Amino acid sequence: MKKDQLLTRRRALLAGVGALGAAGVAGLLMPGTGGEAGPPAAPAPGPPARRPLRPSAYRLQPLAGYGPPAAAARTPVRSEPLLRMSGVGRTMVLTFDDGPDPRYTPDILRTLREYDVRAMFFVCGEMAAANRDLLAEMAEDGHVVGNHTWSHPLLTQLGRARIRDEMVRTSEIIEETCGERPLWFRAPYGAWNRAAFQLGAELDMEPLAWTVDTLDWTEPGTRTIVDRVEDGAGPGVVLLAHDAGGDRSQTVWALRDYLPHLLDAGYHITVPRRYQV
Repeated sequence: MKKDQLLTRRRALLAGVGALGAAGVAGLLMPGTGGEAGPPAAPAPGPPARRPLRPSAYRLQPLAGYGPPAAAARTPVRSEPLLRMSGVGRTMVLTFDDGPDPRYTPDILRTLREYDVRAMFFVCGEMAAANRDLLAEMAEDGHVVGNHTWSHPLLTQLGRARIRDEMVRTSEIIEETCGERPLWFRAPYGAWNRAAFQLGAELDMEPLAWTVDTLDWTEPGTRTIVDRVEDGAGPGVVLLAHDAGGDRSQTVWALRDYLPHLLDAGYHITVPRRYQV
């Protein structure tokens, strides 16, 4: 999809589409393995270094604390996507949508590897099929690969059969390349409907939205992206960024800036863990 078309559609859609709450969901998102680095290595030349990020009280309370997994059960059909991670401590989740893109995803993977941090990548099937090497690299580095449909359509305008096809084709590419099926799904544009929740559950995928949107797809400038991340940082936050769909160089530079600051401020950047049923 061309950048100008993507921006036009997103501006029209996002004006009326907000992230939905995740009230009533307890103990689902579980912290997995994520690296806490020691003194971080200096990032590649880019934006000037900032003052250390001061810990801030987060406005949303995390969901119920985690404990032993419940007895195996079928994935529930939800009416709202999950927004944040449960647990204790200063944990956050970084997520990247729309890739993989050979122009930007490799730089993001290198930065995450430098700080021993795991993230979530919600990939589009057509991008994954064209860049299987990057998809495999995500899995090898311990990142969580999620389903973001095949062609990034607006699901609320599609019939049930088309939505299922978008999901199934993408899950097949992920399983063929990474060795396991995706357990997480994110609707393009954050536009969910009942069919998406039902079909996602049938494919054993939980719906994950986000708490903080960097709006990096609008190309607001590296400093603005960094400020949005640092201002929104807090326990349980799920951060939304993009590694494809347009010029994502600002996203690459911003990650190199804010990631070491988050780690210095005591945040544990991790990924949610689900117990397969």
